[in-house]
Amino acid sequence: MKPPAPAHACAIVLVLLPLLAVLQTTCAQKNAIDIYSLTVDSRVSSRFAHTVITSRVVNRADSMQEATFQMELPKKAFITNFSMIIDGVMYPGNIKQKDAAQKQYSAAVARGESAGLVKATGRKMEQFQVSVSVAPSAKVTFELVYEELLKRRLGVYELLLKVQPRQLVKHLQMDIHIFEPQGISFLETESTFMTNELADALTISQNQTKAHIRFKPTLSQQQKSAEQQDTVVDGNLIIRYDVNRTLSGGSIQIENGYFVHYFAPEGLSMIPKNVIFVIDTSGSMMGKKIRQTREALIKILEDLRPEDHFNLISFSREATQWKPSLVPASTQNVEEAKKYANSIKAQGGTNINDAMLMAVQLLDTATREEQLPSGSVSLFLLLTDGDPTVGETNPTKIQKNVQEAIGGQYSLFCLGFGFDVSYAFLEKLALDNGGLARRIYEDSDSALQLQDFYQEVANPLLTAVTFEYPSNAVEEVTQDNFRLFFKGSEMVVAGKLRAQSPEVLSAIVSGQLPMENITFQMESQVAKQEEEFQKPKYIFHGFMERLWAYLTIHQLLERMVSASDADKQALETQALGLSLNYSFVTPLTSMVVTKPEGQEQSQVAEKPMENGVNFSKAGVSLYARVHDLPSKTVGTPGLNAPVLYRYTSRKLDPDLRIPSRKGFLANPLLASSSSGGPTILDDYLDETMEETSPTAPPPATTSAAPAPIQAPTVILPLPGQSTDQLCVDIKRTPGPLLLLLSDPDQGLEVTGEYKMEKAQFSWIEVTFKNPQLQVHVSPEHVVVTRGRRSSEYKWKETLFVVMPGLTMTMDKAGLLLLSSPDKVTIGLLSWDGLGEGLRLLLRDTDRFSSHVDGILGRFYQGVLWGPPDTTDDSKRTLRARGFDFDATRELKLDYQEGTPGTEISCWSVAL
Repeated sequence: MKPPAPAHACAIVLVLLPLLAVLQTTCAQKNAIDIYSLTVDSRVSSRFAHTVITSRVVNRADSMQEATFQMELPKKAFITNFSMIIDGVMYPGNIKQKDAAQKQYSAAVARGESAGLVKATGRKMEQFQVSVSVAPSAKVTFELVYEELLKRRLGVYELLLKVQPRQLVKHLQMDIHIFEPQGISFLETESTFMTNELADALTISQNQTKAHIRFKPTLSQQQKSAEQQDTVVDGNLIIRYDVNRTLSGGSIQIENGYFVHYFAPEGLSMIPKNVIFVIDTSGSMMGKKIRQTREALIKILEDLRPEDHFNLISFSREATQWKPSLVPASTQNVEEAKKYANSIKAQGGTNINDAMLMAVQLLDTATREEQLPSGSVSLFLLLTDGDPTVGETNPTKIQKNVQEAIGGQYSLFCLGFGFDVSYAFLEKLALDNGGLARRIYEDSDSALQLQDFYQEVANPLLTAVTFEYPSNAVEEVTQDNFRLFFKGSEMVVAGKLRAQSPEVLSAIVSGQLPMENITFQMESQVAKQEEEFQKPKYIFHGFMERLWAYLTIHQLLERMVSASDADKQALETQALGLSLNYSFVTPLTSMVVTKPEGQEQSQVAEKPMENGVNFSKAGVSLYARVHDLPSKTVGTPGLNAPVLYRYTSRKLDPDLRIPSRKGFLANPLLASSSSGGPTILDDYLDETMEETSPTAPPPATTSAAPAPIQAPTVILPLPGQSTDQLCVDIKRTPGPLLLLLSDPDQGLEVTGEYKMEKAQFSWIEVTFKNPQLQVHVSPEHVVVTRGRRSSEYKWKETLFVVMPGLTMTMDKAGLLLLSSPDKVTIGLLSWDGLGEGLRLLLRDTDRFSSHVDGILGRFYQGVLWGPPDTTDDSKRTLRARGFDFDATRELKLDYQEGTPGTEISCWSVAL
């Protein structure tokens, strides 16, 4: 039955009126609070980053206004200080034990005040926000300080800074100082807001051990246009770098009575691995999740080495293994596994317990029967998106069963897909068994996230690594033994020097290779190291003690996850003491922010937990959890002929109620149509239905008049000419995969897949040898791979990346440019004009070497033009690499300046 119309209309009015009021207030008071200075000062000393954000504002209105300080910081960072200076009076943030702040927190909530100042805002960031009332003409200074240890991942450290002033700022400046005694081997910057107009505002200086990155735009550079007073500065500034390494025991650095030992030797060979992929194929994985899982699995399987062994287990209500035992990663086995991975479908419940026990049994049998290489590393990768619902469903019992079965022999890595997953359960499951857990965020790049995580653990170099120091020289050392060391990562050990420590600190690092033990010995001169960190003014002094405390707290919190109840309290007490002593806002402490009298008094900042539920972008699906839905064919009313749909992997029941953590939900897959019958929610189905009725009328088709002028497949600037261009159309190919350009002297290769039936590229890929970089573009997105790291970008996102020897930019029009002072500039574009599709652009083509090749490269050496046709001077012959082409003077649409394009006259050839 339809609801009464007046009630419905009233509801809309009630919703809209407050919104209009907010909008009007916002517009009326725009720029009343003027941010006249915003500075970010980040100092990275030996991987430890100390970041200070200072914002100065003034109320230019003639009435009291609310000023809001909002900043995003990395999830792994600890806030160490926050203060406000209002008319010369400082209002500090006080860090207390969480229980001690609870009364203030609860009282603020009861009054309806904003109590939680920190919330998760995405994959890597948390948002800190404080508001305060400001009198007319009064000034306020906000200062936030946070610290973090940069973790080496896939060969680089990453410092992520967010800048969102939301208005033009007279003095906007970011300074990043990096000091690494080992020497900086690689440095790149990436920005999601930088434009060519802002490029001059970014300066990078670097020598052997230090780097300084400064971003200081003028007001005019910040401004979107002469007409728009809005700022273009809104997004991320990312600094990535690595340090010099050798095949040694690493680097021991000492400062102010503390030491830190970094260990990541180069030159070690990969250890063969035995890996079992345990993949959740329950009904809740249906749609995009299972498609992305299949895509990621296929890529991961391609990365297996011949000496590796592997197997796959898929599970829903029951667990199914692909092969009866682990098999070598031969070409044939990998191809078979890819076909199997491509065939998995989502349906049924979630039986994690049986799947994991089956995986352990497989490895136990292979080990007992000596089927695996001697000295190889065995591990599991578990991917699931939810709680256990079939078989053993008690998480604690599953954790106990799996831990007892593994018995410390293998490592378990858990991937939790989406926000509905019980991350706390997976985290303990992994930490109990020598691995770690990672959340996979539901997004277009979920497959890349899966692949990147696999890359982190795909290349073991050492097992059973231990660090030893003289007991009379050090104390309170952090974790000093590790089960596995992976390529691209780094082990970090820190501790205190004893009062009577020797002049030389020695260390022994031992580990196991496949057929032998290996030992590294090293020494560090205490006085020399102390002196090295005292001289530079840009070093945050005393940082190593704080680094030690930061690392110790993180390790204590991690140990608490898998500790017994008896040990957990002692670990918590120790972590709490360090958090309070060093003023860190951790999951055990809170920061109470004081304000002037008469304003909210009890705002409290708390550290969000990854396994908590306080996510601002929870990505909540339309369902809580759906398992084992019974078969039901769903009629779709309103069509001339009855059209029946069925799920390819799960059936629907309009009467089914779905269990959730809050009771039962009505079946969210069905909604009432205007005729009272059930309809299927298209955004949920996400390509999981298939039409089964042969009587359904075919979709109506209309034939649009062909455009008189379309864009060619590619436009090539002709060699030796400044204005004329060659328009090339691909009419036939020897196969879908094409080598478009290859220049070994430039270290450049461009390939593509061309679909004749669609007359367009499915993808284009650009590969550089120096720096090692691969850019893969499709109509949907841009994927950039550097080393073993992959990042996805959407077309028409602003991007500005500066790396040694190459600059990569993308503008709002979607033009992606790869340029270098001594290389050909490659442009890529997702063209949406007439003749839409991916397009390639070339600039600076005079830089091609004499060795350039490919179906397009052949037009850049030894090209000979024949005379015009005697009967038609718009036709002539072009010879390239011994092949003759008929060239015709034609009008084409030039895509090089973006949509809608302009008409040009060019010589047109067909390949």
